[in-house]
Amino acid sequence: MNRWLPCISISLLLLSGGLSSRVRADASFNKTVSLQGYSFQVQATGEGSQQQLTILTKGGKRSIKPIRQAVDGRVVGAEVEDLDNNGRPEIFVFVQGAGSGSYGQVVAYSVINGDQLSPISLPELSGAPAKGYMGHDKFAIVENCLERRFPIYKPNDSNATATGGERQICYKLKAGEAGWLLKPTSVLQF
Repeated sequence: MNRWLPCISISLLLLSGGLSSRVRADASFNKTVSLQGYSFQVQATGEGSQQQLTILTKGGKRSIKPIRQAVDGRVVGAEVEDLDNNGRPEIFVFVQGAGSGSYGQVVAYSVINGDQLSPISLPELSGAPAKGYMGHDKFAIVENCLERRFPIYKPNDSNATATGGERQICYKLKAGEAGWLLKPTSVLQF
């Protein structure tokens, strides 16, 4: 694949009156991802341990209200997928916390009714999957699953050196009582 195609696509989208012709010059993260007729422009601005996240959405029946929220840490990635195969995509924004732990966070939304974004919750780590966890998360969408990987720390390990291998958790999107949830469906250790 030509590595310049995403840049050309974003430029053409902006020139054609696509998502936002006002790409912020001070954006420390700016990425546009598309799926199933929807495009999401993800921008993060600000320095230090907090950033302002903006998600602009184009597509669907009517215009979709932009998402603007503060995040603790810095935005390091964004992906789009239809994890529940319902014909409407979800946007996933990956945030890396400040400090030595670099704890990971996911900010995610699902398109509902073709004209709204509904938040998706990622549960706190608990029980056996949390054993040996000290941050340094990496997230990606892999084979219809939100994959979370992190090093496993043994009791005498320093934060700079994990000796317990790695743990991988696969989360699937499920409907909950008050919205969408990412539920762990498998845990692997390497």
